[in-house]
Amino acid sequence: MRVFVAGATGAIGRPLVQVLVNAGHEVAGLTRRPEKAAQLTAAGATPVVCDLFDPALAAAVADFAPDVVVHEVTDLPEHMSLFPLKVVSLNRARTKGTDILIAAARAAGAQHFVAQSLAFKAPAPVRKAVEYLEAETLAYPGVVLRYGYFYGPGTWYPEGTDKEPRLHVAHAATRTVELLTADPGVYEVTDSA
Repeated sequence: MRVFVAGATGAIGRPLVQVLVNAGHEVAGLTRRPEKAAQLTAAGATPVVCDLFDPALAAAVADFAPDVVVHEVTDLPEHMSLFPLKVVSLNRARTKGTDILIAAARAAGAQHFVAQSLAFKAPAPVRKAVEYLEAETLAYPGVVLRYGYFYGPGTWYPEGTDKEPRLHVAHAATRTVELLTADPGVYEVTDSA
């Protein structure tokens, strides 16, 4: 299967790309940073260096001709303390970014659209954007993956967390691959689910 992963160099994107490639899928990974293209190539994916909001993205998705488009873009800061400074860009990724990826997936003829959401109550500043992402994904019709609090390499909690529900990024990657072609709907993805 051909899978286009937006957010391919983020906390979930990195292990997801590797699991997809290891499972034999052809993967294109979106990153906005040219210096991260080599990381995608080394993982066995085709790097697509483009900003989510660049009009050239639609052509890049169409050129790859994916069966599935996976939306893993969040634009979270590296440290939780900086979260308030990223709320606007995080909400933009979940609203306008979702619209752009859905339009690109439709234009490219992708049969499936999968998007990252939350298995816990969204903080007030991002709640409406999360609800928007879920509604638009379900209207595709697509799959909403409600992830628990990420922990593991590249997350705010590299050594683990007591927050519930929680989810190791390696488990998130494996479950995401298993749900790529699931029936449209909402799926909870946590360590206990």
